[in-house]
Amino acid sequence: MKHQSMGTVYLIALGAFALGMASYVIAGLVPMIVSDFSVSVARAGQLVTAFTLAYGIGSPLFVALLPAHKQRLGLLIALAIFTVANLVSALVTTYTALVVTRIFAGVGAGVYLAMGIAASAAVVPKDKRGQALAIIMGGMASGTVLGVPAGLMIAEQLGWASTMWLIAILGLVSMVGLAIKLPALPASEASTLREKFTILKDMKVTLILTVSLLAAASSLGLYTYIAPIMANDSFGGISNITPWLWVWGIGGVVGSFIIGPIADRVSGPKLVAIIMLMLTVSLAALPFTAGINAWLAMVPIAIWGAVGWALQVPQNNQLISEREGIGGGNVAVALNESALYLGSAIGAAAGGLIFTFQLGGWALPFAAASVAGLGLLLQLIALKSDGIFSTNKPASCSSS
Repeated sequence: MKHQSMGTVYLIALGAFALGMASYVIAGLVPMIVSDFSVSVARAGQLVTAFTLAYGIGSPLFVALLPAHKQRLGLLIALAIFTVANLVSALVTTYTALVVTRIFAGVGAGVYLAMGIAASAAVVPKDKRGQALAIIMGGMASGTVLGVPAGLMIAEQLGWASTMWLIAILGLVSMVGLAIKLPALPASEASTLREKFTILKDMKVTLILTVSLLAAASSLGLYTYIAPIMANDSFGGISNITPWLWVWGIGGVVGSFIIGPIADRVSGPKLVAIIMLMLTVSLAALPFTAGINAWLAMVPIAIWGAVGWALQVPQNNQLISEREGIGGGNVAVALNESALYLGSAIGAAAGGLIFTFQLGGWALPFAAASVAGLGLLLQLIALKSDGIFSTNKPASCSSS
């Protein structure tokens, strides 16, 4: 099974592409939804909240509830729920029904990505695991950077529901392909729900999740406010942020794909430390480069996007390797995705406070760099501590 074609991984990545679209495209569709359902902008915006909360909170719980020997079926059911939820989103006629469909889409998306990451690691040789995970994260990044603008353009011509149809079609293609090509997956350890969440007592797992949370709080928190920051006169007074967003997104796609071969050759903890260093430096450099010339700021923004997206390849690889033969790898990956969403929410809330208290345009980039620096410091301390990174694992679980 370890030597299956990478075609299976690309099918999983196609589903991740659809997920990337679904996660972020609703924000751009808010004006159309306001018009169609006669709701306020604030209420329409809650559709994003419904999806992200269901994704971040629901996915670890439902992944943990999956029967140990039904990993393949669980992945396909999660993708089916995501696909059907987006299909129904295009057909509903009330705002309340639309909220419900976004909740189901969020749960399906979160479970699918966690299971898909674990499945991609299971169907390739171990020395190709980093490359496989990079393809998955690259698919999600591409769905955000390329799929969202494409979805918005389609929505402008055919209505917002057409974008939901497109996401559903992509999910369906991925689901049919995986139903045909995806082999049986290794059974996870049979244990109770409470026992599965005891993985949080694993020091290495807790460290990885904490670093992911800090990275998301700094990177995605700052991204939330990139437009008003660059609109500041000391940052160039940019009125159209689109080119800078494209640079960030393209950097993310490139970073997601090129990190794969690197992750297969460099140890995970060291690679994460390097990435966190680059993230810290790029965030701190943003005010200085923008102060010189707004176009020059594209350099740290591109690096920021690249390393921000690339980070989760070695992070998820470490989580899967750490729990290999012990069990709970799928739950650990789902918790990592939750850490990203929680970190993003914390970063956005903290950024909002900085703007509320009018601390100046430079305050948020430096605050973000400080949070990333804290993650770097934690990673460096862990690298010095042999006990955290030394594990004794029993033999691997049998396949289903």
